[in-house]
Amino acid sequence: QLQASGGGLVQAGGSLRLSCAASGRTFIGDPMGWFRQAPGKEREFVASISWNGLTNYADSVKGRFTISRDNAKNTMYLQMNSLKPEDTAVYYCAAGLQYNSWGQGTLVTVSS
Repeated sequence: QLQASGGGLVQAGGSLRLSCAASGRTFIGDPMGWFRQAPGKEREFVASISWNGLTNYADSVKGRFTISRDNAKNTMYLQMNSLKPEDTAVYYCAAGLQYNSWGQGTLVTVSS
């Protein structure tokens, strides 16, 4: 139901834009969010956006990442700027009141 895309290899200081497209059902009235899991670490929260656009960010990405959503397209985005090697991880999108729907993940690799 959720398809994440946009990951890739980028140098430190670069940018990437992740997308999360929903299919099969709409998440217009639900919160959506991005999480990430680095090698050997637990999955962690990155950013979230409510149905009406209220956003929340992990301290580690504040000022560098921007979450947004286009309800008409049933799609969420994560604009990532000033990327750091420590941002390397598999990024997952999730949606629903208890984040009960998850995408498959997209790999972001930031080289130093």
